[in-house]
This record gives sequence, C-alpha cells and structure tokens, in this order.
Amino acid sequence: MTPVLYSFRRCPYAIRARLALASAGVTVELREVVLRDKPPAFLEASPSATVPCLVAGEVLDESLDIMLWALAQNDPEGLLAEPAPELIAEFDGPFKRVLDLTKYAVRYPDSDPEQTRAEAMEVLGTLEVQLSGGWLFGGRPHLPDLAILPFVRQFAMIDKPRFDTEATPRVSAWLETFLASDRLAKVMQKRPAWQSGDAPVFWPSE
Repeated sequence: MTPVLYSFRRCPYAIRARLALASAGVTVELREVVLRDKPPAFLEASPSATVPCLVAGEVLDESLDIMLWALAQNDPEGLLAEPAPELIAEFDGPFKRVLDLTKYAVRYPDSDPEQTRAEAMEVLGTLEVQLSGGWLFGGRPHLPDLAILPFVRQFAMIDKPRFDTEATPRVSAWLETFLASDRLAKVMQKRPAWQSGDAPVFWPSE
C-alpha cells in the first residue's frame, strides 16, 4: 500500500520531511492536516498527535526519522553522504528553542525576544565559514541543509527585512538560494485540508 503522510504545509518539521520524500521520489498519499481541527484518523495514527506523521507499515512521527526512511529507500542526490547528526541536533535543540521564544514572544513574557533573536543569529553566524562552498558541505546540498533550512526560513520570516540586514553574507545567500529553489516550491504547494472520504492525493506526482 502507498504510505500515508499527514502533513501541514507551513510546519518546518513537515517541510523537511517533504523535502526528503521529494528528493527520494517516494510517492505518498498526502493528507494536509488543519492543526486546530485534527481528523480522527490522524489522531489514531500519530502517537504524539503532531505532524509530520508517516504511516508506512510502521508509524514514524519524527520528521528526521521520516527523512532518513525516505532516503534509505532512494537517495539519488547522495544527501546521506554527510549526515552530520550533531549539527542537526544543534538546530533541533538550542536554535529551535530561541526561534520559538522570538517568534512566539507573547507566550513567554519572562523571555526577552531581543536577547533570543541575538542568540539565534549567533548560532547562524557559526555556519558562515562552513558555507564557503555555498552549502554546508561543499557545492551541493546534503541532509543537514534540508533538515535545517526550514527552521532558518521560519526564523528569517519573523522579520525578513531585519534578517536580511543582520545575517552574515553566506548564511543570507544560502537561505536565498533555498527560498528561490524549485525544490522548495514543489513542497510548498497549497492543498485543501484532508477529510475522511476524500479521493487520495498522491505526491510527489510524476
């Protein structure tokens, strides 16, 4: 049976899962979830009730696990050549924490969004030397680029003009290359929310 992916278009975790699936060319039945009105089938499938959730015999509801699963099926771009788990963990942990504190500052009245913004920019600045080839590991993307860039995008869009002013040159160019890519456009297509009984939407389509 075709694997089922429960997703939410703007979620950075779901974006990176879709990026890996698209690179691998693994077809899934894509079900767009409205997070404020989660369908029962999704809640039954996902132990954590979070997107993305891939049902492929087993249930995977961690985005990085979905990326690794997809690329284990097929990795035509050689994305797994540089897995860099520690670098990904830095962005999944400390960077994501200060991203949320900045983006959702109203939820955290005891936190200073200017301080957390500065901390996020400091983390990004550490990538400047590593991006000498345009990507994190040379002249083409690898798994860490696709795992991290959706979160850099989310942070930048909090205040894009300010980000463009403050970001280091290579970090800025890295993000802009991603934002302008067909790769991102492919995974960001808008789709109606899925409801039980809908005709299946197979993605990526040929």
